Amino acid sequence: MKKLVELILKPLIRLAYPQFQRQKGYATYRYIFFRFFIMQKIVGFNRNVPWPVHFTSVVREWRNIKKGICCDPGDNMGNYINASGGLRLGDNVNIGPNVIITTINHYKYDDRKKGFKRGVTIGNNVWIGGNCTITAGVTIGDNVTIGAGCVIRADVPSNVTVVQDSYSLDYKPKRDYEWDCRQEELM
Repeated sequence: MKKLVELILKPLIRLAYPQFQRQKGYATYRYIFFRFFIMQKIVGFNRNVPWPVHFTSVVREWRNIKKGICCDPGDNMGNYINASGGLRLGDNVNIGPNVIITTINHYKYDDRKKGFKRGVTIGNNVWIGGNCTITAGVTIGDNVTIGAGCVIRADVPSNVTVVQDSYSLDYKPKRDYEWDCRQEELM
């Protein structure tokens, strides 16, 4: 019975989410249907976004997002993503709950105008922990882990772990990432 349900749901999920590319074993089509499809495609939360987005998340200006595989911005709870300034995400980018990514800000001397810093670029194999904020104009390198609660206001180099103490960010070297998502068969 489970296989039959998966067989029925597979074309529906593929049609509803044309930009959804995950490795096999990430989730079943039944899981995607109940966790995302009903609230997103039937009820209407983030209806037009072509990848799964959790109903408690907000994805603004999704057309300005360029994303790789194994990356679905907004698929975790409570994300706020404003991509009006442009957002580029590499392969295998995981965004924890309650993360804010804003790609544009207001001009600090006249908040009716848009600021000069625009866009956010995030490399491959990046994990962004819960409750982080990433501000406009930031570039995050490849193979980066950002600890929970960090506020990223400046570029982050590749191959580091970022943790925030009371007053500053600390960059710790990191070894190479071991898994290549491009080698896996996709759903």
